[in-house]
Amino acid sequence: VQLQESGPGLVKPSQTLSLTCTVSGDSITTAYAYWTWIRQPPGKGLEWMGAIAYSGRTYYSTSQKNRTSISRDTSKNQFTLQLSSVTPEDTAVYYCARGKRIATVEPNEYAYWGQGTQVTVSS
Repeated sequence: VQLQESGPGLVKPSQTLSLTCTVSGDSITTAYAYWTWIRQPPGKGLEWMGAIAYSGRTYYSTSQKNRTSISRDTSKNQFTLQLSSVTPEDTAVYYCARGKRIATVEPNEYAYWGQGTQVTVSS
């Protein structure tokens, strides 16, 4: 199973960040899988942002809920993160991962990770 993040590495403040995770070797409709976005700002720990379940139900971090949207395209086996109104504080390495449950950054809860993609918010 492989996950690959893609998207722009540089986003201007107030714009919407959009990242896509392409999954191969597994289906995003696999039962009981949670397809997750996690980020790590420079010098800080991992932060769980949200997930889309195998059923299509979405879950969001309470701290980012108003700015975050996760969707999927089952025909392409992809899921997408959109984060609106970004600020420099959203600068981070963004990871997609397949997890067993939501709202955790415990590495043991994730069977597969993407390599991560650096996103910088700057004018």
